[in-house]
Amino acid sequence: MPTALPLSEQPPQARAGIPAALPPALDYPRTSPPAPGEAVEIAPRVLWLRMPLPFALDHINLWLLADADDAFTLVDCGFGDLPTRALWERHFATTLAARPIRRIIATHCHPDHVGNAAWLAARFDAPVAMTHAEYLTAHAMAGQHSGYTIAATIGLFRRHGMAADALADLEKRGNAYRRGVPELPLSFDRLLDGDTRAAGDTTWRIVEGHGHSPEHASLHSAERGVLISGDMLLPKISTNVSVWPAEPDGNPLARFLDSLTAFERLPADTLVLPSHGLPFRGIALRVAQLRAHHEARLGELDDAVRASDAPLCAAELVPMLFPRELDVHQRFFAMGETIAHLNHLWHASRLDRHVAADGTLRFATPGRA
Repeated sequence: MPTALPLSEQPPQARAGIPAALPPALDYPRTSPPAPGEAVEIAPRVLWLRMPLPFALDHINLWLLADADDAFTLVDCGFGDLPTRALWERHFATTLAARPIRRIIATHCHPDHVGNAAWLAARFDAPVAMTHAEYLTAHAMAGQHSGYTIAATIGLFRRHGMAADALADLEKRGNAYRRGVPELPLSFDRLLDGDTRAAGDTTWRIVEGHGHSPEHASLHSAERGVLISGDMLLPKISTNVSVWPAEPDGNPLARFLDSLTAFERLPADTLVLPSHGLPFRGIALRVAQLRAHHEARLGELDDAVRASDAPLCAAELVPMLFPRELDVHQRFFAMGETIAHLNHLWHASRLDRHVAADGTLRFATPGRA
C-alpha cells in the first residue's frame, strides 16, 4: 500500500497560472540536510533528523520537539527496517542523550511515518497520537482487510486496464506495507482537526488534510511561525494522490486541492518543515504551484481523451503523466494517481466513464462514448 513516495513530475516552474504578486522562488534557510545520525536545530526547540528510505525517494525528515524538562515529542518515526533502527540507536545515545521521548505523533499511516511507532512507543512507554482514520487505515493495510488487500488492489488496477504481467508483479511483491511496518500500536491518542498539543515549549494546532491519506495531520505553531507539513506540502515534488480499492469511485484529488486552502491562509513567512526535501518559506507560492501542476495534468489527460478515436483506460494514459521507465513500486503509485486524475475529470463531467465489453473502465469525451 502507499508509502509517501510522490511520483508526479515536478510542478511547472513557468509562471502560468501563478499570481504575479507571489515571489519568484521558494526560500530555503538551509541548503543541505543533517548528516545520518546527526540533528540540526531548524527552529527554536525543533530538531531535524533525516532517515533513509529503500525507494527512489530515499529519505524522510523527522522532527524532535524539545521541552524545557529535557523530554521530547517526536513527529513521525521512519521506515521500520534495520538501517533506520540502527540510526535511531545512535540518536538515543547522542541526540537524546538518555532523555525520553514523551509522546509520538504520526502525521499519517504510511510506512515511513508510522513504521517505528510501536517500537519507539514500547521503548519509551510513550503514547502514539494519530487521527482516527489514519490509525484504522494503518491496521487495515497491515492486516489486509476492509478493502485494503493486495487482491482488491489488483482487481481495481485490472478494471482500469493494467496488463497481466504488471498485475503479476504486484501480486509477487506481496504485502509491502508490512515490510515497513512490522508492528503497530494497539491504542492511540486521537487527533482531530483544530486540536492543540503542547510540545517544544509552544502550542501546535492540528491542520487536517485529505487526498494523500485519509486524515493527514499537519502541525502549526502560530507562536513560532512553523508548520510541520508532513506530506501535504513538499518543496520539489508533488504529493502522491491516488484512488485505492476501498473507495474506487472516490475523488481524492478534489479533497487534496480543497485541503490546500487551509495552508495558503497561513502567514507568508511561515517556515514549512516537510517530510521530504528541504525546509522552506513561500507557502502561498508552493500552493499555487501545486494547483497549477494538477490543472496542467488534468488538461493533458482531457486533451488526450478528446484526441483519441476510442475511449481510453487509465493504464493507457499512465505514460502521459509518467513518461519514464517505472519499477513495480513506482508503477503502483503511478496507476493510482492516474485513476485519481481521471476520476476527478469524471466527477466534474469533463469526461464520461463507461464499462467496456471486456469489463475495463474507459473514459471518453462526453457524448462520444
